[in-house]
Amino acid sequence: MSVLVPAGELLGRPDRGVLLDVRWALGDPHGHDRYLAGHLPGAVYVDLDTELSDPPSAAEGRHPLPSLQRLQSAARRWGLRDGDPVVVYDDAGGSAAARAWWLLRWAGLEDVRLLDGGLAAWRRAGGPIESGHVQPAPGDVTLTGGGMPVVSIDEAAALPTSGGALLDARAGERYRGEVEPVDPRAGHVPGAVSAPATDTLAGDGTFLPAAVLRERFAELGARPGQPVAAYCGSGVAAAHAVAALAVAGIEAALWPGSWSQWANDPARPAATGPEPG
Repeated sequence: MSVLVPAGELLGRPDRGVLLDVRWALGDPHGHDRYLAGHLPGAVYVDLDTELSDPPSAAEGRHPLPSLQRLQSAARRWGLRDGDPVVVYDDAGGSAAARAWWLLRWAGLEDVRLLDGGLAAWRRAGGPIESGHVQPAPGDVTLTGGGMPVVSIDEAAALPTSGGALLDARAGERYRGEVEPVDPRAGHVPGAVSAPATDTLAGDGTFLPAAVLRERFAELGARPGQPVAAYCGSGVAAAHAVAALAVAGIEAALWPGSWSQWANDPARPAATGPEPG
């Protein structure tokens, strides 16, 4: 199943399926306001903090995975029914939308795609915009789980020394430990390779071509057929990295706790600088 749907293709569909607007950014509480001001026709707003995550904790990180039951309840509120195709989007590079894409795939749904380039691409394609709140009829979707691989904190730690690749999807300055705006310690997991999620996007916010992504990930030590996992600050941008890897034909696991889980455990070492360490 393809990861992406181009804006022009979606615009031309008579039935676009269930559209989910996942506007969220770290430190920005105004995603719902922007949704109300203008969104794809029929799109339902999804709150990343309360619907795509469990409450934060030092033990599990800032955005723990929701239980399958909680996610199913949310998906039914969004109007999802068994067999519905789903398209998710945001307005900030796709990281928040990728969290919804990954979670729904993890929960067992197959026909879930990211709108390539998000809201900006839709506007460029001439897509209409509507304002206000959309309240769908309740759905009946059943989520079964097991659709996407995950790794634990210990499995992530062991990956670089066991023939795999652990990719850090945060900005380079956070990986190097130069800044840390959220979590209690700066740096990265020893052995992890810097792979900012934003580097997988073209200038217009769409994903780079699959061949370009394959070459880029190969340079980082991530190739088809080998163990690969991604992490970030709290498991959001890491989902974007997993999506980019999937576009490149590389299956990757997600570490949900990510750096926010690691940094809260003083027994875990932190590497700094540009090298994996």
